[in-house]
Amino acid sequence: MLVEISNLRIQFPTANGLSDAVENVSLTLAQEKLGIVGESGSGKSLTARSILRLLPSNARISAERLSFDGIDVLTASEVAMRRVRGRRAGLIMQDPKYSLNPVMTAGAQIAEAWRAHHGGSRRLARQAAVDLLTQVQIRDPARVAGAYPHELSGGMGQRVMIAMMLAPDPELLIADEPTSALDATVQAEILRLIDDLVSRRGMALILISHDLPLVSHFCDRVAVMYAGRVVEELPAHELAHARHPYTRGLLECLPMLSHPARRLPVMVRDPAWLTTR
Repeated sequence: MLVEISNLRIQFPTANGLSDAVENVSLTLAQEKLGIVGESGSGKSLTARSILRLLPSNARISAERLSFDGIDVLTASEVAMRRVRGRRAGLIMQDPKYSLNPVMTAGAQIAEAWRAHHGGSRRLARQAAVDLLTQVQIRDPARVAGAYPHELSGGMGQRVMIAMMLAPDPELLIADEPTSALDATVQAEILRLIDDLVSRRGMALILISHDLPLVSHFCDRVAVMYAGRVVEELPAHELAHARHPYTRGLLECLPMLSHPARRLPVMVRDPAWLTTR
């Protein structure tokens, strides 16, 4: 098992004491595609980032087990975690405009990531950057390698981010809303690209998204989070037949061309969801 999470808890200090942002989350991940869905603030990104121990400095984290390929993330040294981050597990952020360095060219940023994990000369790193841009299906990769982030479209910027994450040849890719800043056509292209790369390289994938239909078609399993808890976990192809009322509420709030409605329903929440699964 590549990732094992048991009873994960993430808390933040507030004026009224510690507040639970994630509570009693248990998940496992093998060489597969896991989707994590839920509303904003449900704890999706915090759960995924805990695997890399990339949480805010004031976060309090505890778990019965939190491991990556047998490495205890809670007790591992920072040196050990740096060997995991980037090299063995990559994180694709939501918006490349805020994730890429604006004063470095795309090629220089990819080359820097490549050299950090492979070593070698600057010339080899530059060639590796162009090769990686070719792998993420960018036309004229040599030109794009010399471009700055502000000269790239959103879709091209996201492809550059993916190329950076692929530079160390990781075993796990965490994609945190990788298409949220892109239009619908480019979203489909980026997701097809990620799917192809994950399949060809034999990587595991965690896809964080608000888009339930997308996750149901793209992933193998889906975990549904509500208020910091996993309330339901099921095979992705069975998402349309989910049983938990929260998941049903999310699905019913989606507009559908095949079943037009004059008014979309509003979710009615039950306090019992916070205590049951």
